[in-house]
Amino acid sequence: MTKLTIPKVVFSWDKGVVLFLVLSIFIGSYASEYFATASNLSFVIASIAEIAIIAIAMAYLIISGEIDLSVASIMALTSASIGYAFQEGVPFEIAVVLGLLVGLLAGLFNGVLVTIFGLPSLAVTIATLALFRGLCWVILENKPVNQLPREWIDLGNKNIPGTFFPWATILVVLFAGIAWFVLHHTKLGRWVFAIGTNPVASRFSGIPVNRVKLGLFVFTGFMSAVAGVIYTLRFASASPDGGAGYELSVIAAVLFGGVAIAGGVGTMWGVLAAVLSLGVIKSGLQLAGFSANALLVVSGGLLLISVILPRVTEFVRIQRSKASTIKRTQQKEKERVQK
Repeated sequence: MTKLTIPKVVFSWDKGVVLFLVLSIFIGSYASEYFATASNLSFVIASIAEIAIIAIAMAYLIISGEIDLSVASIMALTSASIGYAFQEGVPFEIAVVLGLLVGLLAGLFNGVLVTIFGLPSLAVTIATLALFRGLCWVILENKPVNQLPREWIDLGNKNIPGTFFPWATILVVLFAGIAWFVLHHTKLGRWVFAIGTNPVASRFSGIPVNRVKLGLFVFTGFMSAVAGVIYTLRFASASPDGGAGYELSVIAAVLFGGVAIAGGVGTMWGVLAAVLSLGVIKSGLQLAGFSANALLVVSGGLLLISVILPRVTEFVRIQRSKASTIKRTQQKEKERVQK
């Protein structure tokens, strides 16, 4: 008689995040009749587009063992640069290209300080967070630029014809698909994980650690700039205080999505599920009458959960392993005495 074998299901953190997302959608749909409407789903996707795009790059950076706290300031600096250039008579298309270039240079600046000068990324990006935000105020002088081309504003506020998906969805899906493939199916992705796990061993094995990290900082700057373009179009304005606090939401989403703060661990689809969860929770809170600032509380809470719960889980796993080892040792000792 053939023995029936049931495949073992491994439940990981990122799978739990997907389950949390599904549960959040069900609760939101049950709590409000307006939650599952096309207009609200469109709002949810639009509200997390910038966070998702930056989180894609931030996932790479944290997996490699680094971090960038200046991403929201780079996003705002991109927006301010676009607004200033357009205000000075530069065609809007060229202003967008200039804004993307500003983001690239900002990421390069962070990367050079970390990889060439050997400074810690946490300290560097805290400093550049203030530096880039200050440059926004210098460029615009507290005078937002609101007169932007209507056809570009429509791209930031209207949906793809016949769907409830905002135009920004195309960029999110495109970047997410490429980032997922590169991270999980290419040599570069394996390098990123190896560097985050053990940078010294990676360097001895021939991996160009500094070049990879420098590239990741530039990539993060570019993605922050792309988010800045989307943000500018969505709000039809370039202002020096744009995107304040977005870095908290980005980091909360990345860590809650299963990326280890120490590096070396993480999945792209777990991060995207966490970003969607933030959007769903924000929508549910607003439909329930809470202030939009309540998302900061949620972001902080998810950030604490993503840091504390894995440690607790690991502690429980270690204790269970110790208990199992002791039990086996006692059983063997008992059998030896009986013999």
